[in-house]
Amino acid sequence: MVDLKILGSGCAKCVKLAENAEAAAKELGLTYTVGKITDRDQIIDAGVMMTPALMVDGKVKSSGKVLPPEQIKALLA
Repeated sequence: MVDLKILGSGCAKCVKLAENAEAAAKELGLTYTVGKITDRDQIIDAGVMMTPALMVDGKVKSSGKVLPPEQIKALLA
């Protein structure tokens, strides 16, 4: 089970990153969950200075950009 979290305010870029992360996990045939962290203090505690950010299994893998599904697949593989 892969735990994916999107860190951000819930803006359009955050929504797109969530969609791309879900698409990448589906394409790889992974069992996954997608969660969102919108609390500013939790985002800062994670070390993220720019959103949206992608966290995979508790580790920040990307911040400040919307990765396409192909790049997210590389992070998950």
